[in-house]
Amino acid sequence: MAPVIQLTGISGILVTPFDEGGNIAADRLAPIVDRAVGAGIHALTINGNTSEFYGLTINEALAMVDAAAATINGRAPLIGGVGRSVHEACALARASVASGAAAIMVHQPPDPFVSPRGLKDYVARVSDSAQGAPVLLYLRNDGIGTRTIADLCEVDNVVGVKWATPSPENLAQAMAASPDHVAWVCGLAEIRAPPFYAVGARGFTSGLINVWPERSAEIHAALDAGNLDNASNLIDGIRTFEELRAEEMGGTNVSVVKAALALMGEDCGPTRPPSSWPLSEAQESRLREFLNEHGIDPRSVC
Repeated sequence: MAPVIQLTGISGILVTPFDEGGNIAADRLAPIVDRAVGAGIHALTINGNTSEFYGLTINEALAMVDAAAATINGRAPLIGGVGRSVHEACALARASVASGAAAIMVHQPPDPFVSPRGLKDYVARVSDSAQGAPVLLYLRNDGIGTRTIADLCEVDNVVGVKWATPSPENLAQAMAASPDHVAWVCGLAEIRAPPFYAVGARGFTSGLINVWPERSAEIHAALDAGNLDNASNLIDGIRTFEELRAEEMGGTNVSVVKAALALMGEDCGPTRPPSSWPLSEAQESRLREFLNEHGIDPRSVC
């Protein structure tokens, strides 16, 4: 049985490691998972955006959910990301539950012809395939409107929304219009969490947990305790890392995480196009300075 998930905790998004030939190398997840579990990260997600979900084939995504479940081995709840065509999303939902995932996270479809009722049908079919497992919506475009968001929250087994648009005002409207049982989580990582907490969201997603999960846990504890000054100071300490991830229209988001891991001696390979790789000399220099400043043990890349 999958462990119970704390929806309003930290949802750490795991990278997908690649070997020198560009193939998935799931064994390289072990130190990342051990570090995150040791820091008390509440749940770990595979096949999320930091996992390069859209850069993976469906077979690679299936393999990664199996590998992540085996690596975590029940020490923390696993969330399995699903998406792309409805048939792929449903197949991946079934496989994730079979592997032991505690919940399913549904990526918002990037299809150019998404209608509100079509989106609700998509989520409903994925939810059916999840066989009763809790379903989380990953919302990156709130342009679909408050009514549509509320309708999606009424689909059976939808229990939470990872809100990943920089619009706390729209989030507040969606929360007010949706069922009371739905948990609302900041889907834009630690740096955006305070304004989301201000309107009632709790918890956040994190790519930082791959590198420095202890800081992520400290930020969550400060926010949950209502100590906004402490949370703000802790967030200021990771601002360089997150600003680097936001460069090149967000194209360095995963690149910075993987480059940091390589500098720590935990090479997880490059990112895949269309992500930016490698970092520029200036970007890598700033990253090294960040790791040095916080004692995160940067090493020379072989």
